[in-house]
Amino acid sequence: MLSAFDKALLNRIQEELPLVDRPFAVLAEDLGVEENDVIERLQYLKQHGFIRRMGPFFDSNQLGYIGTLVAVSVTPDKVATVAAAINRHPGVTHNYERYSDDDNIYNLWFTLLSPDVAAQEKVLNTVKGMAGVEKLISLPAEKKFKVSVRFTL
Repeated sequence: MLSAFDKALLNRIQEELPLVDRPFAVLAEDLGVEENDVIERLQYLKQHGFIRRMGPFFDSNQLGYIGTLVAVSVTPDKVATVAAAINRHPGVTHNYERYSDDDNIYNLWFTLLSPDVAAQEKVLNTVKGMAGVEKLISLPAEKKFKVSVRFTL
């Protein structure tokens, strides 16, 4: 159960984490608590799955990166192993399993950001060679759509 303080803290860090030497001290002052209280509570919320990731978002196109959505057909007994291996690649931003049936054989999907085509191909070839991978298609990004999601608690 989230406390009122947890909700206020989560609301603030979604878009207003100060870019200063001690951002948690600023948040603590604004929320009327000690810096250590903020840090401890954020650690708790992360450990218990309320926070998945904290960090900046960069415009990958501006940094020269290329992106692709990858669909993979994996034998059911190897999905977890292949997904874990895919997640170890630093350019993988999302990875999820989808229901597979006769019309949709691609049961594992992930997005991949790479500094260039050669790096992208290296990862794709590695995935293609994994045990249990039957097919792989790469669907390069042609146009980017960004949706800002903010959960008001």
